Amino acid sequence: MKGKRYTTEDKIRILREADSGKAIKEVCREHNLSEVSFHRWKRQFGQMEVNEARRLKELERENTELKKMLAESLLKNRVLEFACEKKL
Repeated sequence: MKGKRYTTEDKIRILREADSGKAIKEVCREHNLSEVSFHRWKRQFGQMEVNEARRLKELERENTELKKMLAESLLKNRVLEFACEKKL
């Protein structure tokens, strides 16, 4: 059985809840979360705020789109070079 998938914002809110003074075990129990996952999130998003996480996600999406555009452009160039070689 798979557990719930948390958004980045949810993960940071849960981390901040533990930072406010609650015990980690208690926070994990409330959110039905393993302590291993909690500490992995803490290592990944430790000092990040919610707005920073949103910006990071936006930049990752933009980066992916730019990589796709670059790959398409390189493919077009190769096809054109191949076509020019055939004509000569």
